[in-house]
Amino acid sequence: MSLRLQLNDYRLTTAEILYRLPDHPTLLQTYIWQDLDLAPSYPQFRRFLDFWTRSLAGQLHSVRVAQQALIDPPALRHASACLTLH
Repeated sequence: MSLRLQLNDYRLTTAEILYRLPDHPTLLQTYIWQDLDLAPSYPQFRRFLDFWTRSLAGQLHSVRVAQQALIDPPALRHASACLTLH
């Protein structure tokens, strides 16, 4: 299933969510969310944020999203040094 999604342009998406604790609103807590999702609309992540705002007491402060393609073409790099061990 994962491979099929990746072939349909789904990418590994990671979100760092900062939220305020209900009992201590001056403190920020971090939650990391990760799943395969489709950029730029991020339907899976939007469903998760909808669930968060409906069901959880922690008020969202900020969200950072990053994504990485799991299936990439091969990369070729030149070595910056050549060492010999005896």
